[in-house]
Amino acid sequence: MSAAPVRSPTLRPHRMKKEESFLGKLGGTLARKKKAKEVSDLQEEGKNAINAPMNPSTVDIHPEDTLLEENEERTMIDPNSKEDPKFKELIKVLIDWINDVLVEERIIVKQLEEDLYDGQVLQKLLEKLADRKLNVAEVTQSEIGQKQKLQTVLEAVHDLLRPHGWTIKWNVDSIHGKNLISILHLLVALAMHFRAPIRLPEHVSVQVVVVRKREGLLQTTHVSEELTTTTE
Repeated sequence: MSAAPVRSPTLRPHRMKKEESFLGKLGGTLARKKKAKEVSDLQEEGKNAINAPMNPSTVDIHPEDTLLEENEERTMIDPNSKEDPKFKELIKVLIDWINDVLVEERIIVKQLEEDLYDGQVLQKLLEKLADRKLNVAEVTQSEIGQKQKLQTVLEAVHDLLRPHGWTIKWNVDSIHGKNLISILHLLVALAMHFRAPIRLPEHVSVQVVVVRKREGLLQTTHVSEELTTTTE
């Protein structure tokens, strides 16, 4: 009787290792995706918890706007208000005015929040409008230096405006924090005080979302903020 044919050794153990390695990688990838989705879901849940109480429309709340200390509050403009033609016109008129005033300084403002928060442009604008030199450092990169410059500039602004009954609706922290509402209030006041040769759109109001932290919980309210009334 002939001997049974000898079978060549199989490569099954090596193949099994490859399959196990592939499955391990796949499992790790799926686990990471699941964890990322859970984090995303938690972030979305937190955002919905903030948005839901007051406004059915989506409000673009940045993560830093929810990291508040007890009794601290942040404000942001409702996205629908940002699309209002009169609001857009107000911003354009003010930007064009600043650029006209500072044309000899070779300063070009494109975005109010990003270009005015450090006090440099506001310093040059006030010096030009009031025809006076402020005793501040010309250029400073540190946050402390920028806030010191802003403090000096705003004190000079307040000295000009307060005797005429202006209500001050801005401060160093709000300007340096790139709060567009505060910046607009300041610029409108300056334009009207110095009788700028521009026509501001009348009766411009925006809806502002106010986020406050009370007893560890975030609360939101909506208020209407009037930026201009009538220029007459």
